[in-house]
Amino acid sequence: MNDRLERVRAWAGRTLPGRVLDIAPASADASFRAYFRVRWPGGSAIVMDAPPAHEDCRPFVRIAGALAQLGLNVPRVLAADIGAGLLLLSDLGNTQYLDKLGDATADRLYGDALDALARLALGGDPASGVLPPYDDALLLREMNLFRDWFLVRHLGLTLDGTEHALLDTTFALLSEKARAQPQVWVHRDYHSRNLMVCAPHDPGVLDFQDAVIGAVTYDLVSLLRDAYIDWPDARVAGWVESYRQRLAGSVLARASADAFLRDFELMGAQRQLKVCGIFARLAWRDGKHRYLADIPRVFEYLLGACARHPELAGLGRFLHARVVPALAGETA
Repeated sequence: MNDRLERVRAWAGRTLPGRVLDIAPASADASFRAYFRVRWPGGSAIVMDAPPAHEDCRPFVRIAGALAQLGLNVPRVLAADIGAGLLLLSDLGNTQYLDKLGDATADRLYGDALDALARLALGGDPASGVLPPYDDALLLREMNLFRDWFLVRHLGLTLDGTEHALLDTTFALLSEKARAQPQVWVHRDYHSRNLMVCAPHDPGVLDFQDAVIGAVTYDLVSLLRDAYIDWPDARVAGWVESYRQRLAGSVLARASADAFLRDFELMGAQRQLKVCGIFARLAWRDGKHRYLADIPRVFEYLLGACARHPELAGLGRFLHARVVPALAGETA
């Protein structure tokens, strides 16, 4: 981090000449990117350091412009050195939604987040070519992280042929269900650590560089089945219906409340499989073990979806037979 800080300090000095700069780490995320807050008398900005060997800044720049045109509050790109992987961004502050969400604030904050999400879903043109498709190959690749990194690497399970076949069949089903939903612009990581409190322009939206064309419920799942904070099912269902009503008559011309909630839950199972796998990979490949503490919440979401939907009953039996005991042994 010290080497990165010095690199950022040198670039910021050239980009903002004649100013006395105070530079400190702002945050790091699950990727290879790191962020630094640059302050000077009367102002501040964020430097994104995205090493070109691991990250490509160009999608961030392109998508930031597209989302701003839809009216979303995203960082503006003030300066860029794409070859070096450095961007100077407007500063949306350091107060995450996660810091402020509570029983008294959730309806207001989530209401603003659902409004912004509706602008994304209604305003983005899937045929524009701005975003790539969330296709079967990507959906299946994500779910296989659950098998490879969570089950095998993290829990040390050895799967037999029947269990592999069950996972293959379930993953194919979930991919098919996701592709059958209306396809819209999808942020792909729309949760409480990527949404900033920026009143009166809530939310500030971060970490959108992996946006795709995908299922209309995907971002809703990211928001309401959040890996970092959970809510009673009845409250979640109320927010899901509130979002459905925002889209009714447009991309959801014929979706009933029950059908939309079912789509939400099946999409959730895909994301929950993916997230368990990603968090395990972050720990064992990248040395970021802090994410392991968030797996139990995500896994409980998955168990709930399996219990409520007959299509996932086989997966549920497998999870209870093999994974629940392994997790219990891990925490004993």
